[in-house]
Amino acid sequence: MTNPAEILPGVIFYAYLSAERKEKVCFWNHSTLVMQVSGQFTLETTGQTISMSTGEMLLIGKNQLGTITKTPLAGGNYETIIISLQEDLLRKIALEEKIEGVQKYVGPPNILIPTDEFLQGYFQSIVPYARRTSAVLTEEMGILKIKEGVKLLINALPALRNFLFDFSEPHKIDLERFMLSNYQFNVPVEKFAQLTGRSLAGFKRDFQKTFGVPPRQWLQDKRLNEARHLIEQKHQKPSAIYLDLGFETLSHFSSSFKKKFGRAPTAF
Repeated sequence: MTNPAEILPGVIFYAYLSAERKEKVCFWNHSTLVMQVSGQFTLETTGQTISMSTGEMLLIGKNQLGTITKTPLAGGNYETIIISLQEDLLRKIALEEKIEGVQKYVGPPNILIPTDEFLQGYFQSIVPYARRTSAVLTEEMGILKIKEGVKLLINALPALRNFLFDFSEPHKIDLERFMLSNYQFNVPVEKFAQLTGRSLAGFKRDFQKTFGVPPRQWLQDKRLNEARHLIEQKHQKPSAIYLDLGFETLSHFSSSFKKKFGRAPTAF
């Protein structure tokens, strides 16, 4: 059985773990509903840190970067159900149910959903499909479950209609502020372009004007300079920081560091 397992391919997933795991880079193309079956889930983005435990639900906004820490219960497992609220399906629901946003959503990008008995009942109705491999959720049933969840979310928090049914493209944002806050995420330049509301060509052009160098060069230098600061001034070990600074392997980090500074990170 794979992890996460697909309950409805590409839309509803079930994740389980017996040991803590931190996933450094997560990118959400779509709004995502996370339902915590057991254990603790912690989301960290540039502007928010949110934790939830067994029985709680979190709505994650689209077009974000962040990290997730998954912590099992003592002597138990970690389990979540993840529902990807894809835009094409939300558009269909909006048309069928005559739902539309009243105004542009301006609240926090991630929302811990307050306890609601109807949502709790909805939550419990999906758990058997996750835990029992013999249980089959057809595509038709899965779509109905998603529609039900969306309607219950709006019933619990009416302001979420603006959150869920905002189909506008990301607006062009302050490039310098965004990059200085998010340079540590190891994602393609194309994703940075998308998140700042630019085409790839427009992103590269604006980046050159702002920082004076191409994006990949700036990202490498910024991450390595921060690494040197953490090692020299904060006395942190290379093995403890390379992932948090966007390097995939310790060997890649060490060779890049030595190439820039003339010495291996351990020499500092």
